[in-house]
Amino acid sequence: MTQPGDVRHAPDPAQAAPGRGWRVAIGVLALALGLFGLAMLAGGVWLMALGGSWYYGLAGAGSTLTAWLLWRQRRSALHLFALIWALTLVWALWEVGLNGWGLVPRLVTVSVILLLILLLSPALRRTA
Repeated sequence: MTQPGDVRHAPDPAQAAPGRGWRVAIGVLALALGLFGLAMLAGGVWLMALGGSWYYGLAGAGSTLTAWLLWRQRRSALHLFALIWALTLVWALWEVGLNGWGLVPRLVTVSVILLLILLLSPALRRTA
């Protein structure tokens, strides 16, 4: 029985290990994002070699790094991908302006990935 002055603290979620379901979901997202990132990186490097946009190479490298951080269940994966999303928004607006149909293919995929990472973020660990 608790006394009126007793203070009970909930366990720190950053210290608790995620359950098996969370780990599986994070692993699946990390693998899918890793494959997506590597494909984008390879295509981006080819595009850079042809004198095209550096966006795809840089976004592919960032997505691959995000996948590795997700695999290690690091909260920094969320921060890195949020930065990738913000820079993608800037790039997309620079490239097509406020043309809605032009923005859709540039923003939908990264927005869905960010949403998935946000949904899984409670299970990601903070680094010391």
